[in-house]
Amino acid sequence: MTGPAELRCMLMRGGTSKGAYFLAGDLPADPADRDALLLRVMGSPDPRQIDGLGGAHPLTSKVAVVSRSADADADVDYLFLQVGVDRSEVSDRQNCGNLLAGVGPFAVERGMVAAGPHETSVRIRMVNSGDRATATFPTPGGRVDYTGDAEISGVPGAAAAVVVEFPPGERALLPTGHVRDTVAGTEVTCVDNGMPTVLIPADALGVTGYETPQELEADGRLAARLHDIRLAAGELMGLGDVATATVPKLTLLAPPRYGGAVTTRTFIPVRCHTSIGVLGAASVAAGIRIDGSVAAGIGAPPADGDRLRIEHPTGFTDIESSLGRTADDCPLSRRTAVVRTARKIFDGTVFPRSATTAPLPAPTPGGHR
Repeated sequence: MTGPAELRCMLMRGGTSKGAYFLAGDLPADPADRDALLLRVMGSPDPRQIDGLGGAHPLTSKVAVVSRSADADADVDYLFLQVGVDRSEVSDRQNCGNLLAGVGPFAVERGMVAAGPHETSVRIRMVNSGDRATATFPTPGGRVDYTGDAEISGVPGAAAAVVVEFPPGERALLPTGHVRDTVAGTEVTCVDNGMPTVLIPADALGVTGYETPQELEADGRLAARLHDIRLAAGELMGLGDVATATVPKLTLLAPPRYGGAVTTRTFIPVRCHTSIGVLGAASVAAGIRIDGSVAAGIGAPPADGDRLRIEHPTGFTDIESSLGRTADDCPLSRRTAVVRTARKIFDGTVFPRSATTAPLPAPTPGGHR
């Protein structure tokens, strides 16, 4: 099956990412056919994604698939798909908290949820993990309003605030059952507060944690260490063989420089994030609050209140996070909330690349690329 020659699509910025949003009914029901179509829509595999919607980076090669939910406790279901840039891969093994910020507005735009006269709350079930969130955003006069004065680091200008709140957790935050694990010779803390994340002291890997993403990506020795840690941690966290997966994320921790709780550099999984994902930040916030984690002596969570500021390469993300304990005295999340923004960029028809298009020939020496 080649899939439709054209289909309805909305391109949105959600948080610090950008992606194509689709109604599930507009895509092939078979996952293999769906994924093949989305590769052609995004222009993959190609480092520039020159023949599709993708922006040549994992943060701009994302897809949200939204449908009405059969769950009485949710309004819509949201399936996140990470589309490979230079590889023919489509992964559903993780959530994306950034595109999550656009799901509520998209659901209202498509008539799946009725808008309130002033603001609207949309209950969302994240299909990838079964987790839930409620997104609240302005809808004056019953229409989504993307204008506002909320600013988030990594995004120029301001837009309407989208408050995303996650319900209290029911599962322990430590998937390995330990506050600290030694993985590939490095002491780490493995946390899952919506995103499987491995917290690593930056100095344990011979870096400061203040380097730019480009500097870190160019460090071949660091890349090899991170590769070994990720493979071993994936097994310990119950994720199996993660060699071709996009989780767990790896976050390097360093002391804060600008009044926040901690400085971060996050790998997704090979490229270094220019900021930090929402769910990754939620896992970091929970992790640095856990007594005895590797963040001890590095992070500086506030003594009062739930809000923490997570510093990252292009600024900061504020997360409200509080913890409790399970019946067997393991840490769990009580509350997590974050203020994000989202914006509709275009709504229309996308024309996927032909399924019979031959791959481009390799460039000749000295030729134009």
